Amino acid sequence: MSHSNWTADFLSRLGTDMTVTAIDTASTTVWQIESHVWQRFAELAVREKLRWAAGWAEQVQNRFFINACFEKQGQYILLRTIIDESKPELPSQATVYPAANRSERHTQDMFGIKFIDHPDNRRWTRHQAWIDSQYPLRKDFPAEGTPVGITPPDMHYPFIQSHGAGVYEIPVGPVHAGIIEPGHFRFQAVGELILNLEERLGYVHKGIEKIAERRTPESLAKLAGRVSGDTTVGHCWAACRAMEQAAGVVIPPRAALIRGILAERERIANHMGDMGAICNDVAFVFAQMQFTRLRELWLRTNATVFGHRLLMDRIVPGGVACDLSEASCHLIKKEIAELRKEMAEVILALDLNTSLEDRLYTAGFLAEQTAAAFGALGYVGRASGQDRDVRRDTPYAPYDRVTVKVAVETQGDIASRFWVRYKEIIAALHLIEDFIDQLVVGELCAEWQTPAMGSEGLGIIEGWRGEIISYIRFDADNKIARFYPRDPSQINWPTLEKLVLDNIVPDFPVCNKSLNGSYSGNDL
Repeated sequence: MSHSNWTADFLSRLGTDMTVTAIDTASTTVWQIESHVWQRFAELAVREKLRWAAGWAEQVQNRFFINACFEKQGQYILLRTIIDESKPELPSQATVYPAANRSERHTQDMFGIKFIDHPDNRRWTRHQAWIDSQYPLRKDFPAEGTPVGITPPDMHYPFIQSHGAGVYEIPVGPVHAGIIEPGHFRFQAVGELILNLEERLGYVHKGIEKIAERRTPESLAKLAGRVSGDTTVGHCWAACRAMEQAAGVVIPPRAALIRGILAERERIANHMGDMGAICNDVAFVFAQMQFTRLRELWLRTNATVFGHRLLMDRIVPGGVACDLSEASCHLIKKEIAELRKEMAEVILALDLNTSLEDRLYTAGFLAEQTAAAFGALGYVGRASGQDRDVRRDTPYAPYDRVTVKVAVETQGDIASRFWVRYKEIIAALHLIEDFIDQLVVGELCAEWQTPAMGSEGLGIIEGWRGEIISYIRFDADNKIARFYPRDPSQINWPTLEKLVLDNIVPDFPVCNKSLNGSYSGNDL
């Protein structure tokens, strides 16, 4: 079925009691339904193979807008229902879509909205910082909170208990031996075999959604670039796309091409870092040292050409805050040629190393069915047969002017996730060269147009971890009323609990690194 008519076919299958009011916005189509059919819509959607992509809420006067984003064949639908604050209840979609589980728990904790029949209504984002009657994302809650001394430790979270002869628990974190961000992992094991893993995240909660309120577009872009430091380009671009759609602003062609170059450089840097870290976790230190060296040279070029190693604040509403000279373009192309040569030599050494294969092949297996059920994104999904990439499927400038090659594997193990990263680096190098060749003389930033109060936008881009979704609603006077960024990690983290099953405990670090979810991107 073509992209254009699956929505009409889907609507024709709805029951007579399920009325959809279609609201066309600048960025997507909003389908508004009654709250009592919220769950039944999800039941029909999963049968029709719609993917659940994101969920969030917002308070508008004395009502709550509950949103869920669905995707099929590259077309996105924003589903919305409205409930009154006097009885904030809604049927759960997590009974149908596992990916909605933690999103609904976050909404429950932050807004006080109850999801009826939710399969797991334990608190998620709420540790011990707020009393039960406080809901931090409601409009009457102050951004500075109500601090009273030291927040007590979160010692009594009701983890799943282990049972049976020989079964024991291993608590890991939230503080780790390395410099990674905090996260708690609770294992049940027999001998070295992992029977169950339960994650507990939320230790780096920054209040991003709350402190976004009443910001200007420029200030919001800076905040978005700090949702997850390794994805500063991806999150800033998604937020700016959402704001630009709401404001009706079209960025100049030169700015779009530079944005593409920035995004692909971010993708390459992170993939090189991850590939080295995967090798390091199985004691192949030579490869880790080589990938670290190559990544460092890449980051130094970022600093030389764009003024920042991680490319922070290079994207701004309406365009970019940096340009590319002819000399810089020549430098980047020269670096690409050198990286191709050096990568080929390192990859050859990896490919011939049988001990590395023994550790990576078949380990950390994520079945295609599981990846599909959770909507796994980026290299995690593509290594398990999920042929999905926003740059190709829902192309936006400058990707609408090039061919995006998407690497897909079906083995679903650590090795597959490793090789997908490598293939994405090779494709990204070609994209950077294409974008440089297409650079045209022109403006770097479009003139900003103040959006009307209530204008909303949905910015969707392919970050290096996968699809990023940013939602923006404007208040009066060019200020932000609601900002919600959905990092790919929010979707991918639950798959780690599945892919470690039946692996041995010593293989957990490399399983975890092969997924490499962002703690910060997950914990807004």
